[in-house]
Amino acid sequence: MVKAGDTIKVEKLAAEAGKNFIFDKVLLVAEDNGADVKIGTPEVAGAKVEADVLEQGRADKIRVVHYKAKTRHHKVYGHRQPFTKVKIEKI
Repeated sequence: MVKAGDTIKVEKLAAEAGKNFIFDKVLLVAEDNGADVKIGTPEVAGAKVEADVLEQGRADKIRVVHYKAKTRHHKVYGHRQPFTKVKIEKI
């Protein structure tokens, strides 16, 4: 759940830093106290979320280890997931 003014990280979006991005496929809209809930089928018609793209980045590296006992087989590699940091302006 997000509100106007929140800063969140989402999966990488095709948008440049400093530009606006509009999420037009909204699945659920509700008030802060949980009243006036609108659930989409599959999307809420006419609902959109406007956000400013703050930065494109990559998360911290994680190490992935594959190991098979008694066969001298092991493999280690790393992964960094790309993300986009956005600030929610208006719902």
